[in-house]
Amino acid sequence: MTERLWAPWRYDYVSAPKAGAEGCVFCGIGSAAEAEDGENLVLYRGSHVFAVLNRFPYINGHMMVVPYRHEPELGGLSREESEELFRVLAAGEKALKEGMKCQGMNGGWNAGSAGGAGIPGHLHVHLLPRWSGDTNFMSTVGGIRVVSQSLEKAREILSPWFRKVLD
Repeated sequence: MTERLWAPWRYDYVSAPKAGAEGCVFCGIGSAAEAEDGENLVLYRGSHVFAVLNRFPYINGHMMVVPYRHEPELGGLSREESEELFRVLAAGEKALKEGMKCQGMNGGWNAGSAGGAGIPGHLHVHLLPRWSGDTNFMSTVGGIRVVSQSLEKAREILSPWFRKVLD
């Protein structure tokens, strides 16, 4: 017997265009007005990259650092983009450790569809905070992830750390 977990809010995500800059969710967030940062879950805007919470997180605080430019690979970034990307990743690490008191961290990127990238045309690097015991029977037995904090609350906690570290 197959069980179903109905998640109709994910339809916008799974049906979004996957190729090219036109219709790219990251290009849309990157070019949106700063007044929309709360709605778009943007944590920080730099000159070449921005940090944003993942709208479909694996765990509370799951964030991504994304270049504004629609580029699929790390090797395609300019020196300035690469340097800022890693500065913002380091700030994200500090925000998660100090702002959310996480005990560990996972991070990385998925290059191309075969590498597991949900949006293969626009590079994005994930940072995921971890705590001892943050996975439980729900993931193991039910195949369901439990996110224990709202996206809005995570943004409220994390955003100030970027300004504190980078500005």
